[in-house]
Amino acid sequence: MNHFRQIFHSMFVGAQMAFTATLCSSAAAAAEHSADVVIYGDASGGVTAAVQAARMGKEVILVSQYGHLGGLTSSGLGWTDIGNPAILGGISREFYHAAYKHYENDSAWKQEKRGNFDNKGQGTKALNSETELASVFEPKVAEAIFDGMVEEAGVQIIKGRLDLENGAEMSDGRITAIKLEGGTVVRGKMFIDASYEGDLMAQAGVSFTVGREPNAMYDEVGNGITGASKKNQLRKGIDPYQIPGDPKSGLLPGVNPDMGGEKGDGDEKLQAYCYRMVLTDVEENRIAIAKPEGYDEKDYELLFRAIEAGQKGGFFKLDMMPNRKTDSNNTGGISTDFIGENYGDGWDWSTLDHAEREALAEKHKDWQLGLIWTVQNHQRVPENIRKAYSGWGLAKDEFVDNGHWPYNLYVREARRMISDLVMTEAHCKNQIAVDDPVGQGAYTLDSHNTQRFVHEGMVQNEGDIQTYLSGKPYGISYRSIIPKKGECENLLVPWALSASHIAFGSIRMEPVFMILGQSAATAACMAIDDGTSVQAVPYQKLRAKLVADGLKLD
Repeated sequence: MNHFRQIFHSMFVGAQMAFTATLCSSAAAAAEHSADVVIYGDASGGVTAAVQAARMGKEVILVSQYGHLGGLTSSGLGWTDIGNPAILGGISREFYHAAYKHYENDSAWKQEKRGNFDNKGQGTKALNSETELASVFEPKVAEAIFDGMVEEAGVQIIKGRLDLENGAEMSDGRITAIKLEGGTVVRGKMFIDASYEGDLMAQAGVSFTVGREPNAMYDEVGNGITGASKKNQLRKGIDPYQIPGDPKSGLLPGVNPDMGGEKGDGDEKLQAYCYRMVLTDVEENRIAIAKPEGYDEKDYELLFRAIEAGQKGGFFKLDMMPNRKTDSNNTGGISTDFIGENYGDGWDWSTLDHAEREALAEKHKDWQLGLIWTVQNHQRVPENIRKAYSGWGLAKDEFVDNGHWPYNLYVREARRMISDLVMTEAHCKNQIAVDDPVGQGAYTLDSHNTQRFVHEGMVQNEGDIQTYLSGKPYGISYRSIIPKKGECENLLVPWALSASHIAFGSIRMEPVFMILGQSAATAACMAIDDGTSVQAVPYQKLRAKLVADGLKLD
């Protein structure tokens, strides 16, 4: 690993340039490419899959939708949701260790002294000297680590997005090639869908679902419609009508007349998305938030009423990363989550084409920028609140080619595969063990709100679930990351895997994605070597290789 460390230490000089050059040369190359293993999706699990396959001696192509590696891990999710760091092993541990080593250097601290950093993370120390892991880090640091990893491994990167009409060329139950927008064709022996949407999985005809199953389907208690949320809830007494007290005036935007069913019933609603904003209060590195073009204060009427009902703060998180930057996630009843805006009548985020997703992502961006501007400037917001938030702006040294805004919207959930084994709440609670684990999870059963509705004459949120687990890791089945027998024989799906809505709420975390990406690539390489399908890979042989490569399975 000495070569990797050398790359990492010079990352801000070399890695970005190398990655850009790779993208440019790929774009100028012929419209048809081939490799042993083809990974669609440049998020964290796609990177670990690509690196693992390359280390196993395979020719690898990683298709990058955004031109930036890391997905949410390098798009503002700097406060890592781990649950228990004991699950980390293999390439995932390499990543978090590299981030730790970065902040050991005095040169890494530009906007604050290391001694002034409070070193708090998600249930653990941000920079942990005992484990030598960093669970909190800046986005540009994460991206540079990923860039260094793929450069060292010799992964070929092609920038492009899947053709969502005819994206998979199939023959005898196998993908032979994928087609990108513009006509580029990428052929391969094995394919890994590392997208947050499960786009390649869908194009390959693999079974999937979207939304929340009824509790009765898998004998769960945390799935389906929840009723009024216990956490991240609005203040009581907020009138739901445009003219308070007048039902004839119509409901406020984004408020439903009821929750669409009984508690525990299933539906097709998605938990809310947001951007993990990176803000700073360091003046020389801060860009003030301007009023978004097309701003309409009516969109923030619910915010004004929440403030009038007594909300004084908690409009967005200010979880601190090094150098006085934040991972600003959703918090409270009205915050950065654009609740109910990622689905509608006959559509959801996963059914949209790329242009439609871009447009919807832009609406999420406008909502969040408008939220900050409103809290900082609007006269209906009390002066003490405006002053408390006035010092925050976008970080000038992050996302420098994207208006200092994160590359990836936090797609918390879209399609989920239905395979021969579906991970459920019982697996996550260690009530049912799996006999073929290829990774572990440990985080809370976590779902954000899915909708707002009228409850007892006032606006309430619905869908938030935060069921804390014991902290003891649980196994994630190999069968949950491969299609069921009789479906696609050469595809692995490490993120949009086979899990119920509520189980997915724990498994979906970025460290687990990295782990399962590495495991998926290992299985793909074994299937190539043995001339077999992913469904026929011998588990004990796979397990032995995963353990040898440092993954934690028990």
